[in-house]
Amino acid sequence: MTVTPQASGIGLRVTYEGTAYPAEEIARGAAYELLSAEEAAGFEWAPRPGSALPWRRFVHVTEVGAVHGATEPAEEPEAPLLAPLHRERGWSYVQQLSQQPAAAGDPTLTAVRASAVVRRGTRMVKVLSAEQFAGVVRGRLPHGFCFREHDVAHLRTPSGLAVLGGDGGAAGDVAYALRWRAADPADYDVPVGPAHRGLLALPPRDRLGPPVLGTGFVPSTGQLIPEFVTRDFADLPLPANATLLAYTAEGVEVVLYSYQAEQRGWLRMVGPQWRHLLAAVPGLSPDQEYVPTADAPRSTQLVGGYAGSEYEAVADLPGGFRVLAMTRAARYPVESVGRRLRFAHWRGAPCQVLREEPGWLRLRLCRPDPDVVLTTGAQCQERGVYEVWAPGAEVTDDRVVDVPYPLA
Repeated sequence: MTVTPQASGIGLRVTYEGTAYPAEEIARGAAYELLSAEEAAGFEWAPRPGSALPWRRFVHVTEVGAVHGATEPAEEPEAPLLAPLHRERGWSYVQQLSQQPAAAGDPTLTAVRASAVVRRGTRMVKVLSAEQFAGVVRGRLPHGFCFREHDVAHLRTPSGLAVLGGDGGAAGDVAYALRWRAADPADYDVPVGPAHRGLLALPPRDRLGPPVLGTGFVPSTGQLIPEFVTRDFADLPLPANATLLAYTAEGVEVVLYSYQAEQRGWLRMVGPQWRHLLAAVPGLSPDQEYVPTADAPRSTQLVGGYAGSEYEAVADLPGGFRVLAMTRAARYPVESVGRRLRFAHWRGAPCQVLREEPGWLRLRLCRPDPDVVLTTGAQCQERGVYEVWAPGAEVTDDRVVDVPYPLA
């Protein structure tokens, strides 16, 4: 199914602010689309053909009082945000606290942020601009700021998703996103503490998108959304069946492409009725059936061990890790696995090596701050991500690093 707004929702009713509404489930119960025959506060007019419920509102599961008629989840749900109960310190207090950089060490805020955890198989989401979408199709890998799908499932429209954008652009008619499953919690970091303090000090002229608050939450006047970054801002290998998505103004989620690991490319998943959603993506033909990325330089990969030999591996979650092979018979489960990537130093700054050209290296800063950005001349590509070309002869400590993943 290429269009996945929600489950069928037949018979599902959700209580919100004391009223029970017919509803449709989103992201396995992380959020709900409430439906109403009459106008209500916060509901939008969004009629559907053949429906007598023209008003709708998207709400997160943490906002609802009760759910009736839901089916048992097919997999373990993600851990929700948890806040210490206090009559004077409710959700509004925590949300306001999350927007204050000086409150980064507040015990209440720290406890709430610590409840948002990434586990193996957690669905992660990164909102993309049209240009970033084109880059992913051509081989760019997940990196930088991202979010658990569980925490952002109620954001279903371009205007709603704009708060998660990393390029500072305004919301358009269509929003794009990349969704994948986390291979290991060690691949993600929370942008708080001394290691990320330099992000807070970057002036507006040197950054794109909203500022980094240092509290671990997205800058927002009304949302409480925990944010993550890929560790060292490094690229992550794409797992099997990652998806490229579009969200329409009506709140419909459309799966545009699915990642085929063996071919290292994207398989188109939509029919002609949805191809207009790709019109804003530069250099991509909506009629292109298959978009290979095998020739794109890879800055990182999974490496697995099997029977004493080393192979390129793929995360095929929630099932596990296996040898990357074209034939099914050769897709053995690996006995060990890890992420391999290349690091170096340039002008004293730790960097990931993204690719190499004759005499030059493309580098991404692992710990951007005002001094490092000035010294290296790195340019901001998106929120928190700074890249630069460096003469290969000036780069030091050039090394390949393997980050092992524990297997049960």
